[in-house]
Amino acid sequence: MNADAPPILEAIVPAGLAGQRLDRVLATLFPDYSRSRLKEWIQAERVLLDERPCRPRDAVRGGERVRVHTTVEAQADWQPRALALNIVHSDDDLIVIDKPAGVVVHPGAGNAEATLANALLHDFPEVASLPRAGIVHRIDKDTSGLLVVARSPRAHTQLIRQLQDRSVSREYEAVVNGVLISGGTVDAPIDRSPRDRTRMAVIEGGREAITHYRVAERFRVHTLLRVNLQTGRTHQIRVHMAHIGHPLLGDPVYAGRLRLPRGATPALAETLRTFRRQALHAARLALIHPGTGVAMSWTSPPPADMLALLAALRADATSARR
Repeated sequence: MNADAPPILEAIVPAGLAGQRLDRVLATLFPDYSRSRLKEWIQAERVLLDERPCRPRDAVRGGERVRVHTTVEAQADWQPRALALNIVHSDDDLIVIDKPAGVVVHPGAGNAEATLANALLHDFPEVASLPRAGIVHRIDKDTSGLLVVARSPRAHTQLIRQLQDRSVSREYEAVVNGVLISGGTVDAPIDRSPRDRTRMAVIEGGREAITHYRVAERFRVHTLLRVNLQTGRTHQIRVHMAHIGHPLLGDPVYAGRLRLPRGATPALAETLRTFRRQALHAARLALIHPGTGVAMSWTSPPPADMLALLAALRADATSARR
């Protein structure tokens, strides 16, 4: 047998599962794989029950032999490329990466090779068999910080489930325009903007989106927030902060053109002009390890550009108090 061939899964259906649908039985027998993937294999006749093809809704009797011919889900046109990765943690099940601002997560139009996924395929070739090269959640190109990547089918399935049941904790540091008095929660649905499909917007009837934030530090005309995601929609923090009238500093899409605050020191004015991304950093990630069941967490300090920005904001606030 080819060592690199996709595995064949085999089991005897327990009598205790008699009467249940086949797709649910497979999810019980092979918990390392998602129910949606198992259903796809049933529909593709890659699942045999006593050597016969079957349907997802077929009921089992108990005692049957089930065989699943799995497939490798390679990413079409995603090529390995040697790129530097800042790996915070790596084991047989997952990889935690501290992504710098400016790096795209997935290949797409205009950037087919210089992405995080290309680097993962080069350094960890086994992720080629996983959907989206094992990347279970993403952060925007110009957002820095932590994200987790699955390295095995079991880890992929369990991390997706943790994201769905909201047991993965993601905390961000964000600098927003304006001074907030207190923290709060934004509970506002998000979907594609009907006016500009490249942007997201708060839309009635959109997908549920909930963002929690608290004040970490106030400056003269800006605020540093700690932001926790309860859901994970595209551009969620950026859209929600703009929705409440406090867009992220430097956000080229949702904050509009730069307006220098009245009375800004020359140093702050220069820092704001040269800070050309949203001031957003994924600072903390916590989850249950899919292999050991142990709670794990990682932190990432703000990168140099955000540290310089915060220093300039503090100096400006100090100057104003004199």
